[in-house]
Amino acid sequence: MSSSVSYEQNKIADYCERNSAVEQNLGLVYMIVNRFKNRGFEMDDLQQIATLGLIKAIDNYNPDFGTKLSTYAVPFIVGEVKRYMRDNTLLKISRSYKILNSKADHAHSLLSEKLGREPSLSEIAELIGTTPEDLSIAISANKHPASLNETQGDSNLTLSDQLVDDKEALRVEDRLTLWQLIGSLPKREQSIIRWRYIEEHTQSAIAKRLGISQVQVSRLEKSILQKLRAQL
Repeated sequence: MSSSVSYEQNKIADYCERNSAVEQNLGLVYMIVNRFKNRGFEMDDLQQIATLGLIKAIDNYNPDFGTKLSTYAVPFIVGEVKRYMRDNTLLKISRSYKILNSKADHAHSLLSEKLGREPSLSEIAELIGTTPEDLSIAISANKHPASLNETQGDSNLTLSDQLVDDKEALRVEDRLTLWQLIGSLPKREQSIIRWRYIEEHTQSAIAKRLGISQVQVSRLEKSILQKLRAQL
C-alpha cells in the first residue's frame, strides 16, 4: 500500500471518528445553548457556533489529559458562544447607542436654546422618546466607559471588580454587553445600579430615596450583581 493511499485512509478515519464524537456530544451542545436562550439570538445560529466549539475541543483533546471529552469540551463550547454573542452585541449596541446619543445631542441644543438653561436628563429623554434610565446608560456606555473601573464613594471596589472574579478591568466589548444587560433589568434595579455606580450614591442615600433600609439596599445590590455576573 502506497504512503499516499495510507495517508488518505487515515484522514478518512480521523474524519469519521470526529463526526462520531460530535454526534455523541450534541446533547451537551443543546444543553449549553439552552442556557443562552432569550438573549435576542437565533437558537439555530447559537447551536452552529456551539458545535464549532465542540469540534475545536475534539481536535485538541487527548485522553491523556485525564478528563472526559464532554468535560473538556464545556469551556470551548461556552467560550465560542459567548464570543459570538459579544461580537454581535457590540455591533448592535454601538449602532443603537450612537443613534440615541446623536438624538440626545440635538435635543440638548434645542432645549438649551428654548429654555435658556442647561436641560435636565429627563427633559432630553422626554423629547427624544426614551427614558432617563436608558439615556443615562447610553451616555455612560459611549462617553464614560471608565466609570465601570472607577472606585465608588464609600467602597474601594468598582463595578468591574464586583463582576469579574480576577479583578481585571472589563474590555470595551464586555462593558457594552454589560450595559445591555443592565438595560434589560427591571427599572428599579437599573436605578440602583445607576445611583451606585454612575452617580456614586451611598447605600444609605439610596435607601432614603427608595424608602427602605440600608440593609435592604445592600441585599438588592448583591442580588443584582449576582444576576449580572451570571450573564457575563
